[in-house]
Amino acid sequence: MAGSPGSNEVTFQLSNCRRSVPRTRALAHAVLGEWGVAQDVLDVAELLLSELVTNALRAHAPSNQQVGVRIARSTADGLLRLEVSDEAPGRPEVRTPSDDETGGRGLLLVEALAHRWGVEEREGGTGKTVWAELKAPDIIAEPAEREVAAAMVRPDQLVKVWGEWRAVVSARSEQRDGDDPAVLLSLDEGPALRVQATEPLTVRQREEDAGNV
Repeated sequence: MAGSPGSNEVTFQLSNCRRSVPRTRALAHAVLGEWGVAQDVLDVAELLLSELVTNALRAHAPSNQQVGVRIARSTADGLLRLEVSDEAPGRPEVRTPSDDETGGRGLLLVEALAHRWGVEEREGGTGKTVWAELKAPDIIAEPAEREVAAAMVRPDQLVKVWGEWRAVVSARSEQRDGDDPAVLLSLDEGPALRVQATEPLTVRQREEDAGNV
């Protein structure tokens, strides 16, 4: 999992299996909780992501291909954006299933709960990205020092490990079969640190970066 500068977005890859849906909910809960998203918006976001990931997993994509997820925030606009990408052909369409059908209602939920949503072609013309936006006026800016899920740590930060501050050189997600998502942090000193994506870590900005904010 990776976060962009300013920690205004988080991206991660999911294996093409059913276990990816509850993992998505857990990671989204950690990220949105850190961003100060109100509980009612957080609940809706988790539901929408679950539906979008479920649809992507059901799409006719190669079984060895992963599903991409992006969660982004705009504190200026008070918006939360959820994106799920897959490599399957075609575009999803909202439909009304019959009473005896057990599925097919995912996009109906998205249309009903999202502020707006849509579908875009992926770069290169392979597959698509389905996105949904939610109004989230309670999204907060980041304090100088805070506790975040390991998935939120990024290379322009300092992380407190072994009782000392270490500069993060790189952060990348790891997904092993049967394991929960993890993050591998390369530090300026000492060994690399591998932790579960939802494990809390204390971080702060480097002093030279803080002066430019």
